[in-house]
Parts: sequence; structure tokens; C-alpha cells
Amino acid sequence: MKFKDPHNQREAEKYDNPIPSRELILQILDQSGQPLDFADLSGKLHLTEERDLDALKKRLRAMERDGQLLYNRRRQYVPIAHTDLIAGRVIGHPDGFGFLKPDDGSADLFLHAKQMRSLMHGDRALVTVRGLDPKGRREGAVVEILERGTTQVVGRYFLEGNIGFVTPDNSRISQDILIPPDAVGDAQPGQIVVAAIIEQPSKYTQPKGKVVEVLGDHMAPGMEIDVAIRSHQLPYEWSPEIREEADHFGYEVPEDAKKDREDLRDTPFVTIDGEDAKDFDDAVYCEREGKNWRLLVAIADVSHYVQPDSAIGREATERGTSVYFPGKVIPMLPEILSNGLCSLNPHVDRLCMICDIEIGPRGKLISYQFVEGLMHSAARLTYTQMARIVVERDQAAREAVPDLCEHLDDLYELYKVLRKARDRRGAIDFETAETRILFDAERKIEAIVPTERNDAHKLIEECMILANVCAATYLSKYKIPALHRLHEGPTAEKLADLRQFLNGLGLSLGGGDEPTPTDYTKLLNSLGDRPDRHMIQTVLLRSMSQAVYSPETKGHFGLAQTHYAHFTSPIRRYPDLLVHRAIRHLIRGGKASNFQYAYKDMVALGEHCSMTERRADDATRDVTAWLKCEYMQEHVGDSFSGVISGVTGFGLFVELSDIYVEGLIHITALTSDYYHFDPANHRLTGENSGRIYRLGDTIQVTVARVDLDERKIDFVLAKTEGEQERKPAGKSRKSGSKTKGKKPSPTEQKPAAKREAKPAAKKPTNRKPRKKKPKT
Repeated sequence: MKFKDPHNQREAEKYDNPIPSRELILQILDQSGQPLDFADLSGKLHLTEERDLDALKKRLRAMERDGQLLYNRRRQYVPIAHTDLIAGRVIGHPDGFGFLKPDDGSADLFLHAKQMRSLMHGDRALVTVRGLDPKGRREGAVVEILERGTTQVVGRYFLEGNIGFVTPDNSRISQDILIPPDAVGDAQPGQIVVAAIIEQPSKYTQPKGKVVEVLGDHMAPGMEIDVAIRSHQLPYEWSPEIREEADHFGYEVPEDAKKDREDLRDTPFVTIDGEDAKDFDDAVYCEREGKNWRLLVAIADVSHYVQPDSAIGREATERGTSVYFPGKVIPMLPEILSNGLCSLNPHVDRLCMICDIEIGPRGKLISYQFVEGLMHSAARLTYTQMARIVVERDQAAREAVPDLCEHLDDLYELYKVLRKARDRRGAIDFETAETRILFDAERKIEAIVPTERNDAHKLIEECMILANVCAATYLSKYKIPALHRLHEGPTAEKLADLRQFLNGLGLSLGGGDEPTPTDYTKLLNSLGDRPDRHMIQTVLLRSMSQAVYSPETKGHFGLAQTHYAHFTSPIRRYPDLLVHRAIRHLIRGGKASNFQYAYKDMVALGEHCSMTERRADDATRDVTAWLKCEYMQEHVGDSFSGVISGVTGFGLFVELSDIYVEGLIHITALTSDYYHFDPANHRLTGENSGRIYRLGDTIQVTVARVDLDERKIDFVLAKTEGEQERKPAGKSRKSGSKTKGKKPSPTEQKPAAKREAKPAAKKPTNRKPRKKKPKT
């Protein structure tokens, strides 16, 4: 019987020598009712030529790596769907155990430390469910490792006795990497190095590596960024092919590229950005049209220059986003594009994508259209300048741009209208504090200061949100595959926890099982000046889902928008570039059926872009944590006021109020009582004293220890707090009687996540030289 391949045309478009599709291979294995070896499978596919058989072998190996097939010990292929096996990505934990995140989206499986001996963070594996662990979690046992996710690590090189090893900087990799004597290179003990994995771990052996790069000494200026780039495997170098491609671009827009575009060079667009911005994605112009408003949002036309099949296009896909470190940027695009030809710099012609929007007197979106445009920015303004011009109406600032004041005033009046519309819509406004690190000439932290958001920031934000809504609505109207910014409401589990927490405070969240953004906003507005407002806001924020990129059109919960896509930053975000390609396809007469991307392509790109966004956030967070630890080394022994920012079974996380640095008061530092963790109410309660430490409480702490290697800061209660802590407990609040019998010292009580003292130097094992502590 000869099987007909339903995807033959697709394979023929991709390959000069098309081979059976994955779907057909799975269909044959399914209908055979039993595993098949290579000879039987190739026979059923009627493949006899050597080149076809080689291609089939490669496809089968790829299907094994992707967790679609299992190659068993009898050398037969078995569809994973016919087994009890689960394929997924391994997520390591600093304490040696891990989790498997299944590809099918089901609940994570717990992996015991013994299972993790042969695995590393980022590996893909097949596991079987072996039962439930003591905490009721599904526990997995490794059947096969599908793909290795770690090929090199960055960390510090140590030499103990005659044994060299690298302790990875990534806390999720719990094994030390053994370095044979002939693989040390020029590394000296204590230096930070990059080690390539030459032998992956097994059940009985540790991973082995070879030093391929010495980054430098531990405390060298700028080291934190070099470590983060390599630890998170951020692409940061341009290949010769990309450099050659970039060299073909000039600094001015070619005349032939200006043809067939809407010429808006006489429209006085302005860019409004931060003082240190170098790449300008967006420019705006506003004017009154009777009772309505006309808003033009011009966005850099990156898609004109960056083609999908170019070297720069492929690299942009891989990077996914620009990464902004304190004082340094790893751009998504080469500088000639990001800071030059694409950037909407002042007083030069630039290609752009225009969103022309009509808005009603109450902020309602009336109409919009997208056009390919040509613009000439009239001015590069900063948020501070804009606020002085339209909010403070500073005369000197207005006289500096006399020809722009009228339309800037219109823009500010439109902002007020859009802001009221936002409030009526019920969009959620959380009060979050962002900080900026100031460096001295030697790149040492001089200060950590809050960044203040004025009305100019909010004005641009509202304009960009409106343009993003138009883009998403336009793409949805024509059902073209594109990436939307998906932000769903709280899950049932998080909602139940939130309601339990609020009930304990005498508060309630409306909306039943499906609360709306308006319900969240009403609750926030009802808090007034309550002293626990910050705590309640934090819990509300944590109840919400993480925003991701997806071709699904489920809207943005936080902004209370039914359609939302990222359109306004194509220089630094790849999803925006994909949205531009889709819009250009439509305005040039294309249809969804002949778009270069299919829905399944967007699913894969959405997952990839969500990953690169998280990767960038994690890398930036690591660098910031390093710099803050370095800064706090000079403050050991000093006392500060702080706010409890997290409560766990092993202690309290505290953020210092003046310098925005977070550290941990371990539960063993809360002396003279036994503390019990109440996760629903986010608090620790003393068993005898009744003393309560809650999320959002103000507390005085002293810096006890700073560990730069692990990015951790330890606090203890400041003297005044400690004195209160040491007062006699008296009668127990639970029993009403004095405590009887001898109990161990509270500092000996076993915490939920126990810290251990650093052991004496010894031969490295699969564990770190010291156990990882909760990450600050």
C-alpha cells in the first residue's frame, strides 16, 4: 500500500529533494500498530535511493531530538504519543534538583537531584512519571536525553589540590565543570573564564570542560556584563557576513527608496525620548480637526532595510531584542542601522511607517490608516524639555522651539483626553519604582537613583499604545498571521490565593471567576492612603500572568485592550519588525493566504521572541544585582530603612528604601522565637511573641554580609528591631501558658530552605563548594 503525503507540496517548496513529511511518518507508524525499524519504515515509504535514505535518517534523528519519536533498544522507532513518556526542557535549581517543563504545556515534573546528575539546565529530555513526591508533585525519571542545551559555561576557575574546576556563574547549573590539567590554558585560580563542555555529565561522572577564554580578574570593571553575556548566551558579535552586508548601507536614504511614499517631510514631527537615547524608533505629530484630533505616529521603517533571508535579518531573529545594560547596549541591529539609517534622527530624511489616527473628543478611536511614508524630524526633544514646554510652560523652553509649540500643546491636550479614556476603560496603573545606576569615571557605582516619570513620558506612552492597538486591530481584521502581545488575566489558582489574601484584610475583588481590569482598578482606587497600599498592590501585580508574544488575539488584560500588538519599536524588538512586514504586505495589496509566514511560523517565532525577552531581562537583572552587591560591599555594618518586598518560608526579602537594593533576612536571623510562614497572607508569624512580618511592612535592617559570587546580600535586624525581637516572649498566644520544656535555640530550628556553612576545601563533587542560597 502506498501512502499519499498530504504535505508533499510543502516539502517540495522547502527542499530540492523532497522527503516524506513528519506527519506522514507518524501516520505510518500509527497505522502499523507496532514499532518499525529503519528498513521496514523506509520500505513502507517506498524509498530505495541512497540520497533518499540518508535524508530520511536525518529527519528521523530530528524527530527524536524534538521529542516526536523514540528510538528504542531494539532499534525501532516508536511515536512518543504511543508511550507514557513526556518530552520537555529541563529547568535546573541551585540546590541540585530540577523540573521538566513539558512541550505539551502540562504541569511541570519534579526531577530529583539523582535524576539531575546526568542533566544540565537547558537540556531536553524524555521522562516517565514515576509517581508523586512528598509534596504531591509529579516526579519524573529520565528515559533519554534528547538534546544538550549547554555547550559552554562562564564562571570562576579554582584549583584545589591538583584538581581544577569551574564553578558556573549560572546558579541553575549545580555541577562544577572539571578542567583537566591540559585544558586550563592561561587561566589562573580565581579568574573568570569561559569553559567549553567537552564531556557532558552522566549518572556517575561530572561534566568536563576546556578553558577557551579568560575574561579577566573577578572584580575588573565591566566584568559583570561580559559574564552576563556569556552566561545567558547572548549573541553579541557580528559575523564577517553581517559586517559586509552592513557596509553596503550608506548614511543617507537613497533617492530611489523615497519613491511611491507619502511625502510628509513638511509635517513637523518630533521625537521625544530620554537624555541618553541614541536610537529613535518613533516620532509624533498632532493637530485639531474640528472637535476631533488627528494623531500621526511615525515609526522607523526597519522592514525596508532588513529582509528575512539576509544575514542581518537572520541575526535579528536570533537576537530577538536589544539588551540594555547599565551603561551599555547589545543592539539587535548593526549600529549603522540602529543609530543611523533607521533611526529617526533630527533634520534628515527617513523612511517610516505612518499610523494616521482620528480620535474623538472623548478619546474614542474613530478611524486609522497605515501608509509607507517619508519624514524629516523637526526636533529631537527629551522628556524633560517636553515637560518644560507643555506642562510647566517655561518661556525660555518655548522660545527655543517657537514653530512647534502649537502642535506640542495640541499633543498635550490630546494626552489629557486619552488619559481620561484610559481611566474609563479601566486600564490598571501600578505604581512601580524604576531606578538608574550612576557610575563614576572608573565604572564604580556612584549612586542608585529613582527615575521619575513626568507627563511627557505618559504622553508618549499613550500615543504608542494607541498605535499598537491600531496595528493589532488592522492585522486581526484581515486575519493575517502576526505576533500579538498577549497578556491574560489571573489563573484560577492565583485568583483563589489573591481572594484569600484580600479576605484577610477585609477587602474584595469584584468580577467573580473572571475579574476584569476595571475590577482591579476599582480595588486599587479604594485603597486610598492605606499604609499597606504598597503591599496590596504588589500582591495584585503578582497575581497577573506574564505577557508573551503569540499569534492568538486574546488582548492585553493590564491595558484593558481587546487587540494589542507591538508596532512601535522595530529597531530594538523583533516582534515589531514582524508586525511591520505584515502591515506592509496588506497595504501593498497582499492577503493572508500569500503572506510569507504561516500561523505555525508565528507560533514558533512567538515562543522564540518570548524567550529572548526573558533572556534579556534575566541578563540585565544579573548585571544589576552584581553592581548592587559591589556597591553594598562598602556598606557592610551600616543600617538602613527598608520595605519587606517578599516573604518566604526561609526568610524575608527587604528592599532598602533610599538605594533600592534588595537583600535577605534569613529566618535563622529572626531570633528568640519560632516563625511560621503563611503563604496566603504573605507573612511570618512568631509562635510565642505573635510578632508579624508582612509584605510591605517597613523595617530597619543592618547589612551583615555581601556575596558577590552569588549576587546575594544578607541583612539582619537593626539594633532597635533586634532589641524588640529579644524581649521575653512571656505567655504563648496559642496556649495561654508559659512555654514548658527545653527547646533548641531558635537559630537551630530548621528553615524551609536551609543555608549551610562553607565546607573546607576538598575534591569537587556534583555539588557546588557551598550550597546555593536563595537568590536576591
